[in-house]
Amino acid sequence: MSTAIPALGGLNRTVLRVHRTALVFWVLAVTAAAAALIWMYVIGDEARGGIAACVSPPRDGGPSCAEIGSITADERYTDGIRVVTELIAYLMFPIAAWAGGVLVGRELESGTARLAWTQSVTPARWLATRLAVPAVLITAGISVLVALILLARGDGDPGLVGHWYQSEAFVSTGPTAVGHALAGLSLGALCGLLLGRALPAAGLSFAACLVLYNGLDRVREHLWPTATHTATDARTFQLPREALAVEWTYQGDRIVGATYHPPSHFRPIQYVETGILLALAAAATLAAFAVLRRRTP
Repeated sequence: MSTAIPALGGLNRTVLRVHRTALVFWVLAVTAAAAALIWMYVIGDEARGGIAACVSPPRDGGPSCAEIGSITADERYTDGIRVVTELIAYLMFPIAAWAGGVLVGRELESGTARLAWTQSVTPARWLATRLAVPAVLITAGISVLVALILLARGDGDPGLVGHWYQSEAFVSTGPTAVGHALAGLSLGALCGLLLGRALPAAGLSFAACLVLYNGLDRVREHLWPTATHTATDARTFQLPREALAVEWTYQGDRIVGATYHPPSHFRPIQYVETGILLALAAAATLAAFAVLRRRTP
């Protein structure tokens, strides 16, 4: 036991040293995104004021339209939230390509992995460390960004930050963000072991994540039971605010009912999708170890 712990710590340091460029890039990216989100939080109230109702001339306590029109923070705020939201939502793609092409594929292609296996590091331990170290760093970084983006979004006004059910907003504002990233890491490692070459593994990893991302986007609305809303008067039918319509019911040319997801379904759908992603990540990890056992004596 006394020799295993230092060896494990040394192996962790080796992974960090070999992939220090990726580590530095990750730290800088998280820091920059965090700084941007803190700024979005600071200007959030001003941005929300920029889309408030106004009257001209001002009366009954309502703000002047001329005054509201002079506020430009809403554009900076909306653009900033959108950019960071998309970056978080699509992180699984560069993570998967890096894991397949650099973390695993390049080391197999160059023979560095086999050299390590001839030393004191077993193949299973080699792979476990290469998955565990980035998994911890990725989880920590994304968790910080998700917490900050929830803070920066404030009351979630769809006019500023988009609807909760839009793909990028959904993925980046809950545990699903971590699930996507870890699934990308595991799929990348599996592709790297299957192909054993950096460039093809990176391409296959990216393609696998593209299929996964789009597949989840298509089935997401079916991951949780829907609510039903029926009109008492077809002429005035209206879904609750911020509801995601799944299926409409017509009577002639009028809408008389719908199945939908209210905003309260956001968390349940998040948890179900995260569970699917973590299960997929676990399955890909087990498959990677199985492939590794076949590749090694």
